[in-house]
Amino acid sequence: MLKQLRNKKLAKKIWIALAVIIVPAFVFWGFGGAFRSKEESASAGKISGLNVSFLDFKEAIEAVRNQAIMQLGDNFQEVQKNLNLENMAWERLVLLAEARRRKITASDQEVVALVQQYPFFRTQEGPFDNRLYTEILQYVFHTPARQFEEQTRQNLILSKLFNQVSAGVKLNDEEVKLEYQKANDLLNLQYIAASLTEFKTGIPPKIEEIKGYFDKHSLEFKQPLSFNIEYIALDSQEKLQNVTQHLKKNTDLKKIAAELGIEAKVTGLFREFDPIPGIGWAPQVIQVISKLKPGEYSPVFKLDKTFLLLRLKERKEPYIPEFEAVKDKVRETLIKEEANRRALEKIEGAFSALKENRLLDFTKIAKEFGLKSGFTGDFKFGSYIEGIGASDTFWNAAGGLEEKAFSPIIEMPSGFYIIKVKSRNTFDEKKFSAEKEAFTRRLLLEQQQGYFIEFVSELKRKTLTTAN
Repeated sequence: MLKQLRNKKLAKKIWIALAVIIVPAFVFWGFGGAFRSKEESASAGKISGLNVSFLDFKEAIEAVRNQAIMQLGDNFQEVQKNLNLENMAWERLVLLAEARRRKITASDQEVVALVQQYPFFRTQEGPFDNRLYTEILQYVFHTPARQFEEQTRQNLILSKLFNQVSAGVKLNDEEVKLEYQKANDLLNLQYIAASLTEFKTGIPPKIEEIKGYFDKHSLEFKQPLSFNIEYIALDSQEKLQNVTQHLKKNTDLKKIAAELGIEAKVTGLFREFDPIPGIGWAPQVIQVISKLKPGEYSPVFKLDKTFLLLRLKERKEPYIPEFEAVKDKVRETLIKEEANRRALEKIEGAFSALKENRLLDFTKIAKEFGLKSGFTGDFKFGSYIEGIGASDTFWNAAGGLEEKAFSPIIEMPSGFYIIKVKSRNTFDEKKFSAEKEAFTRRLLLEQQQGYFIEFVSELKRKTLTTAN
């Protein structure tokens, strides 16, 4: 039945409808999510100090799930594991609270009109089909009509909120033309490169130099807050309940695990900004663990389909390590700094020679200073240049270069560069005129979405407190 949402050439129509009607700026925040059980907390969280019940939270999860089904169609099952529906639900609740504050509403007539517009509720001939509507709600969304229609009302309200918040985002002709140029111009540049990789060879610092560098820069090697977590991972609510029952009699997680024939794992010390060994990236877990004392348990977390029960085994405050523990890292830092100094010195010499001789023979100048020269090949803004990195910096630097001119020294993560334009294939003005209106609409929507995402992020920061 999910294929009903993708076949009959409906996919394009659905996307157009959703882009206009449903708030397009919801953020897919990544994998999993964490929550407390009902037994552990009276509410799922708070928005602007007001409790959000577990029922409201559950309904919000169902709403964002249905929205994802409408957007993804038969791809939903495949992508579902990558969607953090819980965080999306919190985002929805925060936005609905803001809409209520602004007194934004949607009438019954608007709800009916929108439901009847959805192409997946229409027959091949075109009109809305009540039987098809009932079947799709039952077998695809698994949602009663009354609940789906309330979700639709909320979607309308969120759409109005999006329009209201993003109304101030405007574009002028110059901005549109620049973005069109970025999307269509092809550049090919010649460059002189002082690659850091090349200059790292032949720099064997002595142990005295390494130790001296550490003594002067020891704060740069300060280790952040670290944790050691003991945990068990369970694949069902029933197993979790069994463990929690045993916890009432015994607080030793390792013994409980042994009694139940399951494995208790220990992460070993890891830094607060690193992935959790055996678990992965889970900032919501770190947020809670950082508030615990050694020996204390966290609330139960649910990441994807796994329930986690965790106990903080050890907490290590930030500290400056002994030299022996980080001497290899100090050596690499010292080598990188020296390579950076040598590379910059060489390319500054090449740059001076270019200015003094007013020669644009990059190959000759590069060879004279022991540097490399080459060509980027054709590239667009936002692409990747092999061996150099993201093209944005080069593209921007080349934009103001006149014919037979070279750039100032450009610093990139990979090294230092001087560039000149070999060829510039500019966009067709007639084609731009023909596509300008559609391109402007698309660009405006992108910028509105970007603005709205920042708005949502700040709104969540100010108003949302989750139970974990």
